Amino acid sequence: MTGTSDTPSISFELFPPKTEAGVTRLRDTVAQLSAADPEYFSVTYGAGGTTRDRTARIVEMVANRTGLPVAHHFTCVGASRAEIDRQAEAFWETGMHRIVALRGDLPEGQSLPDDGYNDAAELVTALRRKGDFDISVAAYPEVHPEARDAAADMDHLKRKIDNGAARAITQYAFDTDTVLRFVDRARAAGIDAPIVAGIMPVANFEGLKRFSAGCGASVPDWMGQMFDGLDEAPETRAMVATGVAAEQCRRLMEAGITDFHFYTLNQPKVTLAVCRTLGLTPDIMAENAA
Repeated sequence: MTGTSDTPSISFELFPPKTEAGVTRLRDTVAQLSAADPEYFSVTYGAGGTTRDRTARIVEMVANRTGLPVAHHFTCVGASRAEIDRQAEAFWETGMHRIVALRGDLPEGQSLPDDGYNDAAELVTALRRKGDFDISVAAYPEVHPEARDAAADMDHLKRKIDNGAARAITQYAFDTDTVLRFVDRARAAGIDAPIVAGIMPVANFEGLKRFSAGCGASVPDWMGQMFDGLDEAPETRAMVATGVAAEQCRRLMEAGITDFHFYTLNQPKVTLAVCRTLGLTPDIMAENAA
């Protein structure tokens, strides 16, 4: 499904908690988020498959609890081609047909194995050999930190799409003009697949700055001014974060981008508030989010 100017399409990203208490909280989070009628959920996967079992468990829980499709993140670092192929076959045979295909972050001091897939484009090809998967891939409005330059990064995205990916989901970027320019460049490069805008609601600003520094996402000065001092004022911070994310979604919708992927960080409050602002949540949302 793809949104129109009147009906945005949304999806929610989750990560597998490390504790049973975290899993219990996530069950409640998923119940709340499902009231916003997302197209699907996705669940992240550690580098080299380090959270493979936990990811599979959370994928099953979300699917059973919501009845909605769930996309399994799948990385190829730290594994041989044979291992990746076996996992892809297992996905297909067990009905896990939605995949977010990523190279994954290399653990510090490690390199790609000689008998492994080199990047997400090769992983997409490998998945296509095993089944007719619905594959999403990543796109980088501010250029992937390891890319030679913006042109090389765009060439790589096109290769992922040409190899069989159905859509690209962008890394979050708080400068909306950066996202719009990226989409224009992608279309000019011959990429016709849907481009889904990644949206990061701010849960903790200092934590966001640290995380963004590691993944190459810029945090504008104006955001620092808006969130200054609010990490100790969660209710005010949530209101400001809702306004920032909702305004970005509105601007993107005005430009014709209506597919949004929310990086929820397993915290539903601001994401739900943004969805409600966009007119996506029924009245029951207020009861679920209370």
